[in-house]
Amino acid sequence: MRAYPTKCFSSSTSLSLHFMALLFITSLVLVSCRSILASNFSTPHVCRRVQPTSSLDAENRRASMLHDEGETPSPTAFFNEGDEKPDTKFVQKGTDKENFKGHKLRRIEEKLAKARYSIREASKIRNLTSTLQDPDYVPQGPIYRNANAFHRSYLEMEKVFKVFVYEEGEPPLFHNGLSKDIYATEGRFINEMEKGRHYRTYDPDEAFVYYLPFSVVMLVEYVYDLGSNYNLDPLGVVVKDYIRTISYKHPFWNRSLGHDHFMLSCHDWGPVVSSYVDLLYNNAIRVLCNANTSEGFKPAKDVSFAEIKLMDGEVTGLVGGYPPSQRTILAFFAGHLHGYIRYLLLHTWKNKDQDVQVYEEIPEGMSYYTKLRSSKFCLCPSGYEVASPRIVEAIFAGCVPVLISDSYVPPFSDVLNWNSFSVQVAVKEIPNIKKILMGISESQYLRMQRRVKQVQRHFMPNEPPKRYDMFHMTVHSIWLRRLNIHIQDQ
Repeated sequence: MRAYPTKCFSSSTSLSLHFMALLFITSLVLVSCRSILASNFSTPHVCRRVQPTSSLDAENRRASMLHDEGETPSPTAFFNEGDEKPDTKFVQKGTDKENFKGHKLRRIEEKLAKARYSIREASKIRNLTSTLQDPDYVPQGPIYRNANAFHRSYLEMEKVFKVFVYEEGEPPLFHNGLSKDIYATEGRFINEMEKGRHYRTYDPDEAFVYYLPFSVVMLVEYVYDLGSNYNLDPLGVVVKDYIRTISYKHPFWNRSLGHDHFMLSCHDWGPVVSSYVDLLYNNAIRVLCNANTSEGFKPAKDVSFAEIKLMDGEVTGLVGGYPPSQRTILAFFAGHLHGYIRYLLLHTWKNKDQDVQVYEEIPEGMSYYTKLRSSKFCLCPSGYEVASPRIVEAIFAGCVPVLISDSYVPPFSDVLNWNSFSVQVAVKEIPNIKKILMGISESQYLRMQRRVKQVQRHFMPNEPPKRYDMFHMTVHSIWLRRLNIHIQDQ
């Protein structure tokens, strides 16, 4: 676990920042109190919740189809015809204003139903190349679980999907994020949603989903006490007060109990911070780099988010690598001791083999990125948490990623067939890495390497975003989860 913020402060600065954080938390509580007083102590909309027609266990079983060897499911694995669909329904009293809003919600659900049908029909075409027209890009090849279904889903998203961003809260804890170093993808997503260039609507009644724009990275930087022995309660209090505020000021959280809301975090503590609000943890869509199923990540409702290390925040020069004939290293890794998996990898392979080059410290005069670009396979072991920026670094370098982890759900795996362009090695198989990689034929390696280059476009953090890049693919993953639920006002 990265148990420290990316920036250290002097004691006087730290005190002032803690005072700012305390003042901010107090203001949130006051906003909540004003909201209660403004409504003459009336409670928020009281809903009688009808149990979903399928259990969470059943949801997870269906979602697990996306990762089973030999299966080639499409995005419609979330809503196959005949399956029970997670159907979140609410019944509440209807004033004229509420009935008008209920009509808008029904229109949204009608659009979702049409999209489900279109995607389901597209999924029946099992061609490796999409049959749909597109001026920019036509998905094709085995990197996709179903190219036609994905393409139809993406086009349907572009046509109708809208996101409402709550405006409560003030920077730096809200509406802002670090766009450099290891947490860059979190900050870039927040900033893009704030700019409103894609998908954003300012009419909450038109929204399909609602974004909670708090930054766990910024909470850690400004609220977390370095001397508190990992006490995350202050971070949790901010999030609890924030959810309480929007639930009093707006009807949408209470209407769905959070099912159509999403948060996004690339910090290791994102899952823990979300656990301070039960409905956020259990119902809302959590977009997380730390996509660990053993720690509560649910693939049917949560989204795995790509982690990319951008030291200066720039994306230029990310993509490159030598042709396969000039890749003279079988496998490469360099990284500090960071968790049990890396301990096993370093203990087993450090300074042991020139084919499997494993370093704790990259030797002086040696270039980390040159090693990536000179290797056939790049080892991507989990650290204290499951996510690693090395996965995307490998893809950018044209190096076949070797995922060494347990319980990790790779990004966009509801659409991408990771088995076609990566190697997944169980932790217990670390001593057999060379044998496993040597067992991959040259022709199979060349196919995988070509697919790595093809999949690069889906992980590019472009500024501004381009169709099918990482920003749009992340939104598409959120779109798929929204397709998986049905919200009803009566």
